Amino acid sequence: MTLPNVDMNLLDQPTLEKVQAKALDHPPRILLLYGSNRERSYSRLAVMEAGRILEQFGAEVKIFHPKGLPLPEDADMEHPKAKELHELLAWSEGMVWCSPERHGSMSSIFKSQIDWIPLAGGAIRATQGKTLALMQVSGGSQSFNSVNQMRILGRWMRMITIPNQSSIPKAFLEFEEDGCMKPSAFYDRIVDVMEELYKFTLLTRGQSQYLTNRYSERKESAEELSKRVNQRSL
Repeated sequence: MTLPNVDMNLLDQPTLEKVQAKALDHPPRILLLYGSNRERSYSRLAVMEAGRILEQFGAEVKIFHPKGLPLPEDADMEHPKAKELHELLAWSEGMVWCSPERHGSMSSIFKSQIDWIPLAGGAIRATQGKTLALMQVSGGSQSFNSVNQMRILGRWMRMITIPNQSSIPKAFLEFEEDGCMKPSAFYDRIVDVMEELYKFTLLTRGQSQYLTNRYSERKESAEELSKRVNQRSL
């Protein structure tokens, strides 16, 4: 079989050996984002619960607190909260996103965090190859609007978005006064989601660069290199 439209010199042959996870000298690093600045934020309480579960599995967990983060384009990349977000993003191997549902969609506070993430390296996303789990909280009946929108974001940002997800309806009934979540089927679902995220993160550790290395991008890079090498004058 021939593929006349394919540059065979740039076509990689994936093998089981190439996609094997690599042993790293630190626990899986998971960054958690939430989408509300309220004093009693249920999206924050949900990610704190998720963080405790991930720590039980063996992950190193950090939570970004969005209070004080300016609107995108209202400050430059040197703003302390923007720098903090970018540093945590670079540190992480996987992420958990949790937004409240507001007016049938993710909150503006959550989306602002995503809009601060730079499109670094041209076609290479800063989030590319990281694992992602999605959760939402609602004040009313159960809905999946926010997680569905975040799933679109995760796919566009080239993240490895796990199949399972969590949606907590009437969140104000699901947490104790101390912030811990009450036992319920909704709590069990969060355990399921974090367990799945941890597994996917272990499966892809140290392989982000290889798993997101694409033929079209290798081809484009080769073409640009050829143009530079063969140009007649500087």
